[in-house]
Amino acid sequence: MSQPAVAAGFRVAGRAAAGIALVVAAVACFAVLDTTSKRVGLGVPVLMALWFRYAFQAMVTTAVVWPQRGMRLWHTRHPRFQLLRGVLLLSTSFFAFLSLRYMPVGEFTALVMITPLAITVLAATVLKERASLLRWALVAGGFAGTLVIVRPGGDGLGWVALLPLCVVASNACFQVLTSRMSRTEDPVTMHVYTGWVGTLALSLALPFVWQNISDPWLWGGLALMGLAGTVGHFFLIMAYQRAPAATLVPYLYMQIPFAVLGGWLVFGHSPDLWSWVGMGMIALCGAMGAWLTVRERHQPLSPAEA
Repeated sequence: MSQPAVAAGFRVAGRAAAGIALVVAAVACFAVLDTTSKRVGLGVPVLMALWFRYAFQAMVTTAVVWPQRGMRLWHTRHPRFQLLRGVLLLSTSFFAFLSLRYMPVGEFTALVMITPLAITVLAATVLKERASLLRWALVAGGFAGTLVIVRPGGDGLGWVALLPLCVVASNACFQVLTSRMSRTEDPVTMHVYTGWVGTLALSLALPFVWQNISDPWLWGGLALMGLAGTVGHFFLIMAYQRAPAATLVPYLYMQIPFAVLGGWLVFGHSPDLWSWVGMGMIALCGAMGAWLTVRERHQPLSPAEA
């Protein structure tokens, strides 16, 4: 093999390694976001905490991309879909905050990770897209993992598990709409719109839910939420610029052990054996389903937003 070919191979491998490192860093940020959200949610109204999270991300993202884009940043062919997409993501975040008030971070993260499998069901039933037997088997496996964690009628999560399932439903709709809009819309523009739609919508409710905060740790938690969410999304975008989705998708499920670690360090919670089994089933089926999507479509997946 020639030296230029070897050098090119090393460059590709180096970019892939950098992409993997960025994905792992991104999901670590998202685990920090969820763990901090649970801690902050114990002392701050949900809508107030959400406002800080969205306002921080909207302002920082706009400040970063505005010098290169200017007014072109706001150009869109589908303003109504941009609004709907922002509302769907806000709904996802709202149900996520409620979920984290009542359940451990690790179990919540695992249940939310069935979103790619829910998208399969939505695409097959609503959009009439064909799904292979293997894909349906993965959906069934992920659903079984969910039941193992929830254990209806047993010692599992019970009715509380309905909240992350609301997260899954709204996020699945958000992802399907994103997939359709990405054919004509700039992903950076979509990202900025979702941030500002959430910020402006929550600003309307802010006067009614505002609460004076005297605890400096809560202020620090609010700032950490905004920072973790913003940095995590930037890391994810940078990762997909360096490596194909087929390489990166399995590493997204590293968020589950990061979330478990955060729940143990901050709240002293450790999942039981059956919860670990359910988490493993969801991670395995979800990662295989996402990888199968990339193989079938021969194109990168869009990074998921939270």
